[in-house]
Amino acid sequence: MGGKKKLSLKQMERMQDKKDVEDKDKKKKEKAGAPKERKPSAIMPPDTKNEKVLGELKKMHVLTPYAVATRFNVRISAAKDFLDQLQASGAIQLVSGSHNIKIYKVD
Repeated sequence: MGGKKKLSLKQMERMQDKKDVEDKDKKKKEKAGAPKERKPSAIMPPDTKNEKVLGELKKMHVLTPYAVATRFNVRISAAKDFLDQLQASGAIQLVSGSHNIKIYKVD
């Protein structure tokens, strides 16, 4: 009398398709390998008087806090302070900016 209801053919096909998709996703995750190790970003910005650092900045076309942070592996807040120091010393010039982001260029 009771018991589980038999599925229709359409319902069985849908369930099979879902299993196939899940199996493909599992295989892709296995092929991807181990996740990359993340290094913690440094808190201290690089020295503003270092010629090597200034040479690296001259190679960059656009100076934004994100670009500097990724290049020197520092936090974005430290990169903002670093760029403000460079602007105060006259090494770089503010091109455009808002309260969200500032864009600089090397003189």
